[in-house]
Amino acid sequence: QTFEKLLIANRGEIACRVIKTCKKMGIKTVAIHSDVDANAVHVKMADESVCVGPAPTSKSYLNMDAIMEVIRKTRAQAVSLNESICCSCFIYRKQKSQSLASEGVTFIGPDTHAIQAMGDKIESKLLAKNAKVNTIPGFDGVVKDADEAVRIAREIGYPVMIKASAGGGGKGMRIAWDDEETREGFRFSSQEAASSFGDDRLLIEKFIDNPRHIEIQILADKHGNALWLNERECSIQRRNQKVVEEAPSTFLDPETRRAMGEQAVALAKAVKYSSAGTVEFLVDSSKNFYFLEMNTRLQVEHPVTECITGLDLVQEMIRVAKGYPLRHKQADIPINGWAVECRVYAEDPYKSFGLPSIGKLSQYQEPLHVPSVRVDSGIQQGSDISIYYDPMISKLITYGSNRAEALKRMEEALDNYVIRGVAHNISLLREVIIHPRFVQGDISTKFLPEVYPDGFKGHKLTDLERRELLATAASLYVAEQLRSQRFLGTPRIPIAKSKRRSWELSVHLGDGIYPVAVSKDGSSFSVEVDGMKLNVTSEWNLASPLLSVTIDGTQRTIQRISRNASGETSIQFLGTVYKLQILTKVAAELSKYMPEKAEEDTSSILRSPMPGTVVAVSVKPGDTVSEGQEICVIEAMKMQNSMIAAKTGKV
Repeated sequence: QTFEKLLIANRGEIACRVIKTCKKMGIKTVAIHSDVDANAVHVKMADESVCVGPAPTSKSYLNMDAIMEVIRKTRAQAVSLNESICCSCFIYRKQKSQSLASEGVTFIGPDTHAIQAMGDKIESKLLAKNAKVNTIPGFDGVVKDADEAVRIAREIGYPVMIKASAGGGGKGMRIAWDDEETREGFRFSSQEAASSFGDDRLLIEKFIDNPRHIEIQILADKHGNALWLNERECSIQRRNQKVVEEAPSTFLDPETRRAMGEQAVALAKAVKYSSAGTVEFLVDSSKNFYFLEMNTRLQVEHPVTECITGLDLVQEMIRVAKGYPLRHKQADIPINGWAVECRVYAEDPYKSFGLPSIGKLSQYQEPLHVPSVRVDSGIQQGSDISIYYDPMISKLITYGSNRAEALKRMEEALDNYVIRGVAHNISLLREVIIHPRFVQGDISTKFLPEVYPDGFKGHKLTDLERRELLATAASLYVAEQLRSQRFLGTPRIPIAKSKRRSWELSVHLGDGIYPVAVSKDGSSFSVEVDGMKLNVTSEWNLASPLLSVTIDGTQRTIQRISRNASGETSIQFLGTVYKLQILTKVAAELSKYMPEKAEEDTSSILRSPMPGTVVAVSVKPGDTVSEGQEICVIEAMKMQNSMIAAKTGKV
């Protein structure tokens, strides 16, 4: 017996995830929501729901007084906060767990002192050192002058990172590879720190080159027991946010894994931690690992650990909160198979690996028909993705007996995932998991900028893939023409029509125009592209968002995103959406006489690349601005973005 009723102070997929486990355990659930989330999935899934305020999180999901009122009104015995909606909320969580204790309500998660100790970067590093956890070698004190900086740098060993004590956002940070760079770095960093933070104190620590981000999942109870549940590899990141995660890691051997696990447990015991938590490490190319920080909550990427260990972490957290001891011993924790998770976001991956997109999900279909696929989502067809919350659509997890099987299933799942109405990052996710470096396990936190130095541009078609796409698009066009000629019911005057067997088409793809000849051969099409014949078969169910097509024996799942009367069509092929124009040979010849629409000159207009809130305007009408000057600041999804002038001119 645990709790009768639990309030979930959260939204989206994690709230839905907690409700699923509560249903399994027979616990009634209370959902809270903002006014814009009244029809959200977590609200529909819960037994009761209460509105706690308007859309902004500070006025609703983080509105402490309103939440306490709901707890009293609904008589909830426990509160689950899990993956905190706001990352910097340990102070708020401290208030919350203290005010909860005074109300006699149980907080599902660690005690206040553990949240506080691990929420402070300096305090957590000192605690880790005292618990004999490897920390990044460095000088904890304040560096006095350039000579002392050089002496410390030599002691630590190059390369070193010189950074402002009060710093953040990359300001006052320099990497030095030798004495000269250390002197220069000391000078520049202290000047930047003084001007940015009014505090010129500097720290020096070892710079970890090409690190991997590997974290250990731990689980501890209130009786002094703690386990480590293996690692998660989270190195594929953009803007320090994880994109693809997997468990286990291809990089760790059993000895390193055990050493990391034991240090993570030692740290948990040092802060008397009880609940599920994550200890994050940076691991260098020689398998030296260094403590980064501890997350005192259930992480977004917890499903991959659940897949390989068979544990339900939410259930374990609820049992621990009630005071039960852990049911497992360290020797019982297995690594069964391999799991991979992709974070599917409503983002445009072509703009700096993902700028948020908003809109209504006009069509939404999860790839649950693919074997060994799990989708954790908090939305459904018709849901709105708004500017107020994280743009995550879902977490897509695949499982296999080995890594190759898990990745193959992930590829299939991404191809079978239907998302319409918002931009999404499926193309980027699919390119990452098939990239030779990723497949070999040669990854670091710099993977995306190294593999795509000029930004992500979508899948680059090989000659064979280009022919497959052209043949598929042409066959789809012909299948449609044939369907539009068939109609039900018999007209009074029989229409005798000779059945057409061949079509001469012209297909425009990218910068090229390709002549394509299609002939019907029973239920399949024989297509000639570049002087080569391809055989294309499919059921051609044109009403379905997914089309399974076989091209010369190779099965591909494609999606047709859009089409119009002028022959333009968009097809999602190998994860990326390609724009094509398909015309008959006659129409293609006549199209060169059509006038072209002039492009709008946008150089003197400033358009926000994404929806958001204007938080600052730096100019006024009549001002003269130069190229690169800041015009305004837009805030979207908790990130501030400076909008700059594209050319010199007058506002």
